[in-house]
Amino acid sequence: MKRIGDYRRLLGVTNTTGLKELKTVYRNFMKDYHPDKFVDNESFKLEAEEKSKSIIEAYHFLVSIDPETQKQNLPEYTLAITSSAIVDFEHKGLTLKVNFADGSVYEYFNVPKNIYLKLINADSQGRFARRHIFSTFLYRNITKSTTTVS
Repeated sequence: MKRIGDYRRLLGVTNTTGLKELKTVYRNFMKDYHPDKFVDNESFKLEAEEKSKSIIEAYHFLVSIDPETQKQNLPEYTLAITSSAIVDFEHKGLTLKVNFADGSVYEYFNVPKNIYLKLINADSQGRFARRHIFSTFLYRNITKSTTTVS
């Protein structure tokens, strides 16, 4: 996916970069581009703010798709895809966004349009997704709504 490649290029990392190294790269970039470093020069400060926002976005995205993060979140992910119904889904480009009844929202990357069309036309969208999407495509958790008990 283009966004993954763009983020990796921005931070100068590869697909084999681990979380520890990614964190080090991120911290070094933030030291160089933190807006507070440029209080005397307004134009540099504004440029640093934009650059730091991009760096933060790239870092959080790459952390969310890292194998270590996915391994750590596997129990929550497994629970969502096995026991929570699909409420809604949307396909843009090659990204499939799936909303679950428990409030979880996951993005799946590089999902071809033909797979999306098969999902739409499947007798059981949940079963189709479990068989052909959930364990096949790179994913990340976008959000998990919090439920309050009164």
